[in-house]
Amino acid sequence: MKKTIVKLSTAVAVAVTMASAPVAAEERVLLKLPVWFGTHLTGLGSTPKWFAENINSSSNITKLKVKIYEPGKLVPAKEILESVSKGQVNAGWSTPGYNTGLLGTKASIFSATPFGPDAPEFLAWVYYGGGRDLWQKLYDDNGYNVHAVPCSIISPETSGWFSKPINSAEDLNGLRMRFFGLGALVMEKLGVSTSLLSSKEIFPALEKGAIDATEFSMPAIDKLLGFHKILKHNYYPGWHQPATMFDLLINKDTWKGMSSAQQNVVETTCKAAMLDGLAMGEAIQFPYMKANAEKGVTNHYWSKEMLALFKEKWDEVVAEETAKDPEFGVIYGKLNEFRDGYKVWNEWAFLPRPGTEKK
Repeated sequence: MKKTIVKLSTAVAVAVTMASAPVAAEERVLLKLPVWFGTHLTGLGSTPKWFAENINSSSNITKLKVKIYEPGKLVPAKEILESVSKGQVNAGWSTPGYNTGLLGTKASIFSATPFGPDAPEFLAWVYYGGGRDLWQKLYDDNGYNVHAVPCSIISPETSGWFSKPINSAEDLNGLRMRFFGLGALVMEKLGVSTSLLSSKEIFPALEKGAIDATEFSMPAIDKLLGFHKILKHNYYPGWHQPATMFDLLINKDTWKGMSSAQQNVVETTCKAAMLDGLAMGEAIQFPYMKANAEKGVTNHYWSKEMLALFKEKWDEVVAEETAKDPEFGVIYGKLNEFRDGYKVWNEWAFLPRPGTEKK
């Protein structure tokens, strides 16, 4: 980690020197950054910590520092968006899908979309397909005084931990399950009662029998939360979250008060954080899958029939959400317009993924 920070700091220093007026003229900025996830959650909560370390390693040049506050230490996680908008704190780390109560269900499209893009395609849409403009417009249209910077992405999550195999819709009907985002609406159509518990709440709820099943994140993160101790059937692929993106929120007045060089450092470091988090997340999953199997966990791949059922219900969710909120249809339509074009490249350029021909 130390080598990586030094290398990035050097790049940041060069960028600042080339992009700014004399650095001594800049105002010092401290971003107080409450985060939604604990930084101990490797690959999920660790990225904002990486971001802060890299920003701070060049703070003598940039006059920009970041101080991380663990969940609930400065403001409650659920209040991050409103607190940043009102200037009660000047920054926050979240994901739009956790703020659907404030932004509408359409916000989840910018977090993760069932049967949607994987990480490279998602990044392509956000940065070069118009997704970033729609993302910011979501906050602007809802009256939030924040500048949103995409700042982290993770690859597929597992799509559920269960106490027994799930072979049909009947096996899901009546279950109480922790589930995130748009995928929860799909599960509810199959008779699942969903709730969005925090990472700290899930294991106690499973122990007490308050919920029967859960999804949360990737194997390396789920292992830290101990799901394998109670539930022995883990399902793949993560149809509900093929990739998940997170954002750094900065109060717009704070953002406007930063120099162009400081803004550039934030944007550039967020892109670097994307790369680091994605690469690390891809590197560390398989040992945990093996460790789970050694502890008696069975890794399952959903049958073609179950995946088709999830997709059928997802299409129903899209139609219903669009009818309730036309802007949902606009954003989802823009995403699919890009994906229709990307499909040409995707089908011609890449080898079939190992094992996909068997599914």
